[in-house]
Amino acid sequence: MGAKKWLRGLVALCATAVLGVAMAQTKGPDPAYAKQQDATLQQMKGNLAKSAESKIKFVDVTTCYSCHKDIKEFHLNSKHSNVNCAYCHTGAENHLAKNGKADGINQSIGTRTDHAACATCHQEQFNSFATVNHESGAKIEKATARGVSPLFDKLMAPHGFTREHNEPRSHVFMNLDHLIVDRSYGGRFQLKDWTYITDSKAVLTNMWELVLKDADPANSDQKIFLPGTATAANPVCMNCKSFDNILKWKYMGDPDPRAKWSRVSKPVEFARDVNHALNCYMCHDPHSSAPRVVRDALIQAVVDRGEGTYPYDKAKSEKNPMKKVTFRDGFRAIGLLSKPDSVLMCAQCHVEYNCNPGFEPGAGPNGTDKPVTMADQRTNLFQWSNVFDYNKKMVDKFGNFKDFRHSVTGAALSKIQHPETETFWMSKHEREGVQCKDCHMGKVDKGGKTFTNHQQKSPRFMLKETCVKCHGEMTEQDAKYQIDSIQNYTRGKIAKAEFWLAQLIDTFARARAVGVAPEAIKAAQKHHDDAQTQWEWWTAENSVGFHNPAAARKSLTQSVAESQAGIKVLTDAMAAKTAVPVAAAAPAAPPGPATATK
Repeated sequence: MGAKKWLRGLVALCATAVLGVAMAQTKGPDPAYAKQQDATLQQMKGNLAKSAESKIKFVDVTTCYSCHKDIKEFHLNSKHSNVNCAYCHTGAENHLAKNGKADGINQSIGTRTDHAACATCHQEQFNSFATVNHESGAKIEKATARGVSPLFDKLMAPHGFTREHNEPRSHVFMNLDHLIVDRSYGGRFQLKDWTYITDSKAVLTNMWELVLKDADPANSDQKIFLPGTATAANPVCMNCKSFDNILKWKYMGDPDPRAKWSRVSKPVEFARDVNHALNCYMCHDPHSSAPRVVRDALIQAVVDRGEGTYPYDKAKSEKNPMKKVTFRDGFRAIGLLSKPDSVLMCAQCHVEYNCNPGFEPGAGPNGTDKPVTMADQRTNLFQWSNVFDYNKKMVDKFGNFKDFRHSVTGAALSKIQHPETETFWMSKHEREGVQCKDCHMGKVDKGGKTFTNHQQKSPRFMLKETCVKCHGEMTEQDAKYQIDSIQNYTRGKIAKAEFWLAQLIDTFARARAVGVAPEAIKAAQKHHDDAQTQWEWWTAENSVGFHNPAAARKSLTQSVAESQAGIKVLTDAMAAKTAVPVAAAAPAAPPGPATATK
């Protein structure tokens, strides 16, 4: 037996010895709890992935199983069957003393959410995640000459993203970057100094004490601390960055007496309770090691709405379905995958989704906009649509929810997030079965063992392990040249779409100045809405077209066409408004004397 395995067994044995006597004296679950677990077990039958199955059993945890029979189904025959409960849970004595009952919103047992719990065994995976990806580049705003969208601020005014919207960098900094971005908390949270921008160790160890400073630690109200900032953050935003609150958040974020947090919680208070970015258990079930997802809005789209794991390919969806398993009478849920699929795992964050209040255009009294607050479940929504169907689906399925009105045109518009998953659907690579991990999480051989790199980086920096591995006819230089060609071509199309959108915005200003008819303004606003979605999709999406070059070209050229159509509506209306009326014809003169003709 290896040293690590021997030590793990010893710790497990000690934990069983310490906890076993007391646990053996506890009662089984009360009838109501047992009924909840029976419901969970029924959902789980036949839905645990084969990768989660194993006959290895190192630890006897039957004392825990006596109450947690649903967890037993996950744990007993899994690769994690030799991992004792005490590795991930704390405060067993208190849990037993209270017979497992929660104290209001506080559970009677602690659950570790830090990466170190998994790093005990999965050290190389953790080390790769914790390593700064210098190759991806330092943070840079998209709305700059070197960014992907130089005209972003004009096209998105006055949305909060115009305060700061950055290109992505290492996943380990997801929480930190959200807290310090100028659009989220009014400048409340700042780095202690700029040297911490690359300190992943401090971020993982104790971000709040070592890295950040809070401008007003005694207060939790959202307010402006620095000029040029906004207070646009809310609890749903954070569910893309961290699931530290997995046991404190009800499914879909609905308020509940058992939940510490909900969609309507104070953003600053919620943020202060978050410490760890991209928890391991977001993709890996801790009891069984089975592949799963935990993002509630994804589970809702795939299972509750019945749209499937691949909504544009029913057959593929059926080959890898998602099974929703609920706990505590539906308080929370997970989505079990029948086999690992990194497209779905990454779709927990890399999608377009609603995460903010909005409005329904013209649906209020006297044609005013009807507010949609965080109390509405649509503020935690995965549309689960590609770019071409997006606007129509928002009208048909989701009450025409909109995020903001443009400051010049007045058009009701959507704010697109990061739709990598929807962009990848139906692409050539997706059709061939390629997944996110194949290009962004290469395999690494070290010490005679192979592990998956959890740094998540562009294939541009590991061409041999990604592109060339499948395309044997390519050299690394060929692969890089092709990536650059696709992205440069797409950048050109983005620039053209931005040019024509800017022209459309300027035309609105001129049209309003001459007082064109409201009907013309409304018709042009519809063109603006369509042009905006078809453009912004590709500035929000982070592959600059590489995930689906054909869709990028089609969408961006459609954006140009919609902008030009809107311009024509307005210029025609201006021409009609400013045309000089033709003078009435003068009466005909009386006929003169007849003249002889020769």
